[in-house]
Amino acid sequence: MTAPADPYRVYAIKYAHHARSSSANFIGGDTHDVPMPLDYFVWAVVGKDRTFLVDTGFDQPGADKRGGRKISTPIDQGLAAVGISTESVKDVIITHMHYDHAGNRDMFPNARYHVQDKEMEFCTGRCMCHRPLAVHFEPEDVASMVKKVFKGNVAFHDGDDEIAPGLSVHHLGGHTAGLQVVRVWTAKGWMVLASDASHFYANIEQKRPFPAVYNVADMMEGYQRIYSLADKPELVIPGHDPMVLQRFPAETREHEGWIARLDGDMR
Repeated sequence: MTAPADPYRVYAIKYAHHARSSSANFIGGDTHDVPMPLDYFVWAVVGKDRTFLVDTGFDQPGADKRGGRKISTPIDQGLAAVGISTESVKDVIITHMHYDHAGNRDMFPNARYHVQDKEMEFCTGRCMCHRPLAVHFEPEDVASMVKKVFKGNVAFHDGDDEIAPGLSVHHLGGHTAGLQVVRVWTAKGWMVLASDASHFYANIEQKRPFPAVYNVADMMEGYQRIYSLADKPELVIPGHDPMVLQRFPAETREHEGWIARLDGDMR
């Protein structure tokens, strides 16, 4: 896929937080068992003529239902902070249908949603009879996406697909059957928004898989695929690592600690 003349700006916008220990973040646990919290992000990919939102997060009722999750800034406010209104969003890429990536189902009334065939088959099929797999999905989010299908508001992708010049989705599976990552052309080169293909830098860098997984082999094979899609390792952005906000700068002082400009110079 060729790069466009104009690179995209990319923002990681933190909307929630979950305190937990490192033993919960790796298959087999962690002998150190130190604090290793999750941050929850959505990502805004802003082009010259078109803006894309990657994932839609969850809201306060979703946080209350799951327990331990704390909304830090509602997603609509986070988007407004970088000049994006929810009504203006025309394209939403859903990396996978877990509750923390596919909620806020009525927030983007004018959007078309991009999902993988395999993900919709997964979250509406027989695998949802198994609680260890189903527990990460919110039934109302899944039902809402089905309704969007019938309204003509869903674009399905089967594997790798270019959505726009300089922006493509790539099916990896692993964490869920239909998880996709997003490849974006930036001023720094090709970047990969890995979402939950790697929750933390440590998962992919140390090849230690996260325990919420559909297929461990696919997850581990996906690590190398992610690196092959990015121009350099530091342009791989994990889905939940608080280190993202430390490695990449905020665009303004007001964004410090919750919005990172991913296509800018690293700290």
